Amino acid sequence: MANTPSENPAGINDALIAFAQDLVRIPSFSGQEEQAIRFIAAKMQSLGYDEVTIDRYGNVYGRLGTGDKVILLDSHIDTVKVLDENLWQIPPFSGAIVDGYLCGRGSVDMKSSAAASIYAAALAREHGVLDGKTVYVSCTVFEEDCDGEGLKLMLQESGIRPDCVVICEPSSNIITTGHKGKAQVILKARGISAHGSAPEKGATAIYEMAEIIERVDQTNRALASNEGRHGTLVMSQISSQSVSLNAVPWSCEAYLDRRTVLGETDDMIKAEMDRLVAGKNASWEIGTLRRTTWTGQALNYEPFHPAWEISLTHPLTQAFSGAYADVFGSAPRQFDYWDFSTNAVAVVPLGIPTIGFGPGEHKLAHMRDEKCPVSQIIDACAVYARAIARL
Repeated sequence: MANTPSENPAGINDALIAFAQDLVRIPSFSGQEEQAIRFIAAKMQSLGYDEVTIDRYGNVYGRLGTGDKVILLDSHIDTVKVLDENLWQIPPFSGAIVDGYLCGRGSVDMKSSAAASIYAAALAREHGVLDGKTVYVSCTVFEEDCDGEGLKLMLQESGIRPDCVVICEPSSNIITTGHKGKAQVILKARGISAHGSAPEKGATAIYEMAEIIERVDQTNRALASNEGRHGTLVMSQISSQSVSLNAVPWSCEAYLDRRTVLGETDDMIKAEMDRLVAGKNASWEIGTLRRTTWTGQALNYEPFHPAWEISLTHPLTQAFSGAYADVFGSAPRQFDYWDFSTNAVAVVPLGIPTIGFGPGEHKLAHMRDEKCPVSQIIDACAVYARAIARL
């Protein structure tokens, strides 16, 4: 195979970028991915994939090769919504190339990665490096709300069991060895309803929650004082219920977002939640999310995932480091670690070696004027193809 992106077959880079542009031009908000999924399926077929499947949950995956070594490259194809289109400098669904950047919603998170991985598998086949390998490329749905749920269901239904997985989330083309865990929790404080003119006859659920709010803040401050990587805790939403504006609220609910690090176990997080509500007329539960895919299938997502990290000496990391050196001419000078959750939560608990790599600055995800360097899309495709060769 070629050692640098510029040595790809004539026209391949232009075709790749045109495909990424077309993907950005197709709105694919969570639960509304059908047009993008069908467009991807058609592209895989035109590139000569051996098999292309849209499953009953609306995910699409393509296969190349029939070997015993199974490699999976995964991207999610849904994006967050655009609620401020008139404020974007460049229309969010233009797919325009401006000053060397692909601009628009999903250009970073993560349609550029999807395009690069789809073309990379086809390149690997062209260069004859699929002997003994089966490569799957998946584009999954509803990741923005339900990390890993689409991928988990795809693997369960298809029976695919990868030997290794590449999560193609944006990393500025820096090899990424893991990410923080996540627990999303609902706190429920209870009170007693009474007329607003006689509050002494009731118990205000908001006041019951007040001390818990202070405990949440104190807990986050304590976490922040830890050296190195540390967890975080934020109260991201709060609401109350009363029979009228002239009544004592009988219920108050708050939503917590807890990010965890290696060494923090499920039991530790559960004990932390118990301490938050201790002595109060309150309880907590995992903040289960219920969604419906574009195919009409129900998703029930339990947002409670541990942190993970792959060793720098693991064969998968070594293969990616070698692929990186093949493309850029030198070994990686740094590695990264995501502070957000990804589809890796579907495969890491299965014991499947997993690594991250993708074009685009992840801190631009979900932002107005999202944009991804075109050069990074091309380079990512080359690295994916070289990694397939080395695995």
